[in-house]
Amino acid sequence: MTAYTAVVTVRLKTGVLDPEAETTQRALERLDFAVEDLRRADRFELDLDAESADAAAERADEMAERLLANPTIHDYEVEVRER
Repeated sequence: MTAYTAVVTVRLKTGVLDPEAETTQRALERLDFAVEDLRRADRFELDLDAESADAAAERADEMAERLLANPTIHDYEVEVRER
């Protein structure tokens, strides 16, 4: 077994309202930062042991599908690196 860190980034799908991001974008614009669009994301870092990077990615993907993201309203991506 090898030690991996899987990073799961979860965002709302395009078209799903994100009031927190909208508020933050307006605040940045009031501070004179030009922002075309802003999206909020949650990032989960999972340390796990697996036979391969692909196996670690599969486990992280299953965790995202079952708990970390709601596939109805979220998109997510998984990145895996060896620790």
